[in-house]
Amino acid sequence: MIKIILAGFYGKMGQAALNMIHKNDQFQLVAVYGPHANAHTELAPELDSKAIFEQLSDNFPSADVWVDLSIPSAVFENVQFALKRHLTPVVGTTGLTDDQVQTLTKLSEEEHLGGLIVPNFSLSAVLLMQFAKQAAKYFPNAEVIEMHHEDKLDAPSGTALRTAALIEEGRTEAPINLTNVEEQPARGQLSNSVPIHAVRLPGYVAHEQVLFGSKGEALTIRQDSFSRDSFMQGLELAILKVITLKELTIGLENIL
Repeated sequence: MIKIILAGFYGKMGQAALNMIHKNDQFQLVAVYGPHANAHTELAPELDSKAIFEQLSDNFPSADVWVDLSIPSAVFENVQFALKRHLTPVVGTTGLTDDQVQTLTKLSEEEHLGGLIVPNFSLSAVLLMQFAKQAAKYFPNAEVIEMHHEDKLDAPSGTALRTAALIEEGRTEAPINLTNVEEQPARGQLSNSVPIHAVRLPGYVAHEQVLFGSKGEALTIRQDSFSRDSFMQGLELAILKVITLKELTIGLENIL
């Protein structure tokens, strides 16, 4: 039985995760965390911010995994706390900076604890990123268009930034015609020499397409998540496999 604390349970992803955890006989939800939690859900006791960060005691619930589906402004502090309490983190919240990831990686080494940072729990999104890395070997010129719901707090998305990083890893030659991108705001934000265009509209959930262009041809790879249920298979797998990791790892593909 894997004992879980879920941070960010108020959100739409958090609510989907609550249901998934509750239905899995291998999981036990021992507590949920939200910044203004002060009551009890039907599934587990809530921990308010004062109890969880300021009044740590021997009565803190015993758990194995900290699942973080909170918000970009809270995730760094949350994961630091989890590692210091020797809770293995599964991080689905995007918005961590490179410096913050390095700090968390160092802390995980000090605590001799693994963990998983997942830009996207959707298996189709993971495959898109892997296919994009392969395509970049032959098509170094690429742009990313990512489309999310209007309430998403970060732009570009963590998935888009991870896609750009993998495209850079896959390239065998440098892209061309990027000299004026930074002077033309409509061309998107550059990340690893990949322009990223972020769309935020009602009706969308999470969608991404990667466009590759070369002489006389083009390649488009697209992924669509039409509901948050699409993320639950990946989250379930992450919780099951994260305790086998020896270090803080980025990407669901590392446990597939």
